[in-house]
Amino acid sequence: MNTYRNSFIHTIKEAPNDAEVISHQLMIRSGMIRKVASGIYSILPLGQRVFSKLNTIIREEMNQIGAVECDMPHMVPSELWKTSGRWNAYGKELLRITDRHDREFCFGPTHEEVITDLVSFYTKSYKQLPVFLYQIQTKFRDEVRPRFGLMRGREFLMKDAYSFHESRASLDDCYHQSKAAYRAIFTRCGLQFVEANADSGAIGGDESVEFLVVAESGEDEVLVCESAGYAANVEAAPCQQNQFNFETSVHEVPAFKVVDTPKVRTIDEVVKFFDSPDVTPATVLKSILVMTNDSPIMCCLAGDKPLNETKLTKVLGAPFRFATDDEVRAHCGASPGFIGPVGLPSNIPIYLDYSLAQSLTYVCGANQNDRHLTSVSIVRDVKLATTNSVMVDIRNAQAGDVYESPTGDQRGTYTSQRGIEVGHVFKLGTKYSHAMGACFTNQQGKLTDFEMGCYGIGVGRTIAAAIEQSHDEHGIIWPEELAPYDALIINLTPKDPHVCDAVQTVHDFLVGHGLDVIVDDRADSPGVKFKDADLIGIPRHIIVGKHGLSSNHIELKHRRTGEKVMVPFDSLDTILN
Repeated sequence: MNTYRNSFIHTIKEAPNDAEVISHQLMIRSGMIRKVASGIYSILPLGQRVFSKLNTIIREEMNQIGAVECDMPHMVPSELWKTSGRWNAYGKELLRITDRHDREFCFGPTHEEVITDLVSFYTKSYKQLPVFLYQIQTKFRDEVRPRFGLMRGREFLMKDAYSFHESRASLDDCYHQSKAAYRAIFTRCGLQFVEANADSGAIGGDESVEFLVVAESGEDEVLVCESAGYAANVEAAPCQQNQFNFETSVHEVPAFKVVDTPKVRTIDEVVKFFDSPDVTPATVLKSILVMTNDSPIMCCLAGDKPLNETKLTKVLGAPFRFATDDEVRAHCGASPGFIGPVGLPSNIPIYLDYSLAQSLTYVCGANQNDRHLTSVSIVRDVKLATTNSVMVDIRNAQAGDVYESPTGDQRGTYTSQRGIEVGHVFKLGTKYSHAMGACFTNQQGKLTDFEMGCYGIGVGRTIAAAIEQSHDEHGIIWPEELAPYDALIINLTPKDPHVCDAVQTVHDFLVGHGLDVIVDDRADSPGVKFKDADLIGIPRHIIVGKHGLSSNHIELKHRRTGEKVMVPFDSLDTILN
């Protein structure tokens, strides 16, 4: 019999001060985890049962679509990461070590390099494809600011899967099967989630989708257009391609003027300086000079719109960096804060965000220190006055913006939701196989790079997200399939032989019907036991005591609803419903 006393369950009344979100607080208080160091936690027996439940769900759904489980090393030699080009590109989050022979390794945050090397060693022909492998393994990331318990740690459990294909069509098929498996996993976990288009980030590739559990504490913002059935994170959500009214813009706008604006550099300072209802952050032009391949490019947005660096990278087709103050002065003839697209040297391309169609005129820098221009028409003074300007989508979409499908047949307005990313699927294409020389002989007898996909689930993050989404003021409310136990029997008088016999009978009945059961047989007061039961969040509480047994009854409480039912001792089937 599983009891509190032999299950190493230790609850605490107060959460530590560094537990900022409810999942972190409740996991500590319920005795699921204990902090060892910043971002590093021991998973205690109660927590391990939840991890085991989720891992079983993941394995069942991954096996169902033909994935095969393996286990790769935690330590990865630097040579593999250098071959892929990520050793330096990944950044300081890559936890690097040097062994006694001065050989460099990293603790794997993800395993694209290892799996590519592994599969290419054994797979030489298209006849051996596709290959689909996965693992559930501890990962390492040297986070600059670990926080939120298991949601952003330096050591964490992840399911990562990788697929290898002879064709794009085969990759597409696996990608869609994996998305369906993820839907099944998160649905079985009882989670409300959003499937959102996303940027591929450091993993790379040309298409990816995030799965996010909806929760107010979520770090990620998701924009949803319900009428069009579309969702995306803010980095990937497209903005509508607004069109300029050329005729109105050219003929109804007065000529721009040069205005002295000493020491007025920022958008807020410009708005305050002009002190006019016509000059707002939305009508001040934000001009940003960036460098790509050592060449300058000016990016212009409405002042109330944030630049989306991910979109800009894709538009440029190359990495970029922001120009230094000296580079701004050298290329534009003025200091930062006083630059703009009017009269810019002809060798500098101008990227105009679609948001600039929202106003007929703007205030912008004059490319002269301490001067701005007013009544600037984007059409007349930039597009028609230059040959190197282009309209692009380079800003973050926002709630209230209009979404239009690529085919133009679906349209609606974005709403904003907060979410916790728990899963991510990527089409990698040939990014890693080409870089690492991983190829096979195709049906025409030619060596060809593998088409690859990768598919990740944050196991600890999913558990934390389930708590964020399902709790009350008393504690956790576990979804049925994730609960550490299906039922908790509370023995109110553990020294009474008659009550103990009844507890044993109920226990054996439930176990005989396939339920995981634990018994609280501690010598504590009923109040302590009831509080701990609510804190831990097991779905069914069965309370057995002398008073109930005197009328041949026990009490059943459903944790989710709080409903209490008196169950006749000779009708225990009621507990199973």
